[in-house]
Amino acid sequence: MVVKKLINKFSFDKEKDNKNISSSYNEDYKMQYFKLNNGEKIPALSFGVYEIKPKLTKEVVLKAFDVGYRSIDTAQVYYNEKEVGDAVKESELSREDVFITTKNWVSNAGYDKTIKAFNKSLENLQTDYLDLFLIHEPFGDYYGSYRALEDLQKEGKIISIGVSNFNSARLLDLVMNNDITPQLNQVETTPYFQQYEANECMKKLNVLHQAWGPFSEGLNNLFKNPILVKIAEKYSKSTYQIVLRCLMDRGIAGICSSIKKERMLENMDIFDFKLSKSEIELIKEIDTGKSPFIDFDSLEIVKEFNEEIV
Repeated sequence: MVVKKLINKFSFDKEKDNKNISSSYNEDYKMQYFKLNNGEKIPALSFGVYEIKPKLTKEVVLKAFDVGYRSIDTAQVYYNEKEVGDAVKESELSREDVFITTKNWVSNAGYDKTIKAFNKSLENLQTDYLDLFLIHEPFGDYYGSYRALEDLQKEGKIISIGVSNFNSARLLDLVMNNDITPQLNQVETTPYFQQYEANECMKKLNVLHQAWGPFSEGLNNLFKNPILVKIAEKYSKSTYQIVLRCLMDRGIAGICSSIKKERMLENMDIFDFKLSKSEIELIKEIDTGKSPFIDFDSLEIVKEFNEEIV
């Protein structure tokens, strides 16, 4: 309750400018874009390479480019940055046409370590700038890391900066104690964990909400859920597509992944329809209010993430 009051008080002026986070359509790729609080834009749907083995990454990313993805999401701890860079280099796309996101891991937290890790990521990705650089977890000296991100952005080496897995309290504290408001916060957002309160906070702070893991790995027969099935039948779409379209219509950018080209195509085919407000409310009934996978307040998770050295 206290955090919510602080957000409302702190974000009064910011909220008036919240239309900076808006969406538009690019008919060339049928892709929707979201505008960030620094005036830059990000494709509404990114292709993620989490858990894609390094030896497969280049081939899979090239497939994604062929389908029409122009935004690739990786991380230092995914151990496939180099292969993403290889794919960008081998593709026929210009660097300016590809939006590259990577994330700074906990073992690289702190100002100096973050600068060093950032330069290593640039080397791996074979580029001289990043479109988006995120602090992966709110652990370690992430305040030192964020100051590094601010300086790198001012130097033009990063276009946009942000965080990942920050709850509302951590996000508000970061915003109140730094000069630059993060452009984006990437958090788990699925039909089982729809993050309505977190989304409200991000909107008030003028931070774009980006969803990772939107399909919950199909847990508990998600794709056969009667609510999703009924809506999918109405639009002649799959339940996968309904899940992603719901994110778009809530103003949330998404990340999805597959090594199969047909699934990549299916996930991209969501920009020719919109859900009604009543349908979005119906999907809200699936929400359990918690993650089915991870508790970031768990002592085991804190220990595990701090112990992984990248």
